[in-house]
Amino acid sequence: MTILGACAGWALLTAAGRDGRPEGVLLAVLAVAAGYATGRIAGALLPVAAPAVAALAGLGLALGVPGATAGPRLAAPLGHAGATAALLTLSSGAACCAALAAAAPLPRFTLRLLAAGTAVAAAVQGSVAGCLACAGVLLCSPAAARMRHRGLALAGPAAAVAAAGALAWAVAEDALPEGLAASAEGQLGGYRVLLWRDAVGMAGRDPLLGAGPGRFGELSPTAAATLTSDGRPHSAALQQAAEQGLVGVALLAAAGAWVLYALWRSPRGTPVVLSAGVALAAVGVLATVGNALSFTTVTAGAGALAGVATARPLGGDEGEGAPER
Repeated sequence: MTILGACAGWALLTAAGRDGRPEGVLLAVLAVAAGYATGRIAGALLPVAAPAVAALAGLGLALGVPGATAGPRLAAPLGHAGATAALLTLSSGAACCAALAAAAPLPRFTLRLLAAGTAVAAAVQGSVAGCLACAGVLLCSPAAARMRHRGLALAGPAAAVAAAGALAWAVAEDALPEGLAASAEGQLGGYRVLLWRDAVGMAGRDPLLGAGPGRFGELSPTAAATLTSDGRPHSAALQQAAEQGLVGVALLAAAGAWVLYALWRSPRGTPVVLSAGVALAAVGVLATVGNALSFTTVTAGAGALAGVATARPLGGDEGEGAPER
């Protein structure tokens, strides 16, 4: 609560007297807190059913409710594919957590089938990133079931998110070798790279406070010249740097570190914790190259998955193994 309160307070501070719009940050903080609290309560009462229902809900939102992942402008050049991919990844992680917590073979098989179905759904939706992320979570789940010490295992997903953030910053700063830079720009698209460079430029002009929450769209030359822009740089870290300075980036990193610490200290079994950690890390990677965290469904879903994975089941759970660290 201290970290989330600091995130909200810093957003209000950087918005004061600068025409900033902190409502998006405040809504994201509220969504994470509400999702986490809901996940803790539901995970304690129904350690198998709660993540299973969450997986079905996420899958239904991603496939059956277009408005759940739609931005303010549906025709924006970069669209809302990142939000759809993140939502499906969270669904896959929740299904894997439920499968690992189940003791009976039939429910476990059914839930693994649901997790595999999210990867197929992502492929049908045309989301390559979502399909790869869901497949990664599904493949890591059996390995997590055989691991008993979570400390070093959680360091892997954390390193992946950090590496993705460093790569995004290097691309924005044009600090990569020529061949690697051309390959990265080809994969990301020139428009996204131009947005990232605008974000780095804004961060350089005011590295402490940034330009103010919600002001990237009006100050970015690339976004201002695009009629269908959604006003975001499509990178959570770079958006924080541009709008809330390096302190905002540090608070975002602190929130991620808190999630890792909560997972490490979780009373749940290590397989459940690691499956949730991989799914949350995959969402973190997607957020470094997209606007996934700009959607309430994604932030609330990430909080709910973290809550389920850190809850203490009231009746115990025989299927997930000992909570060794």
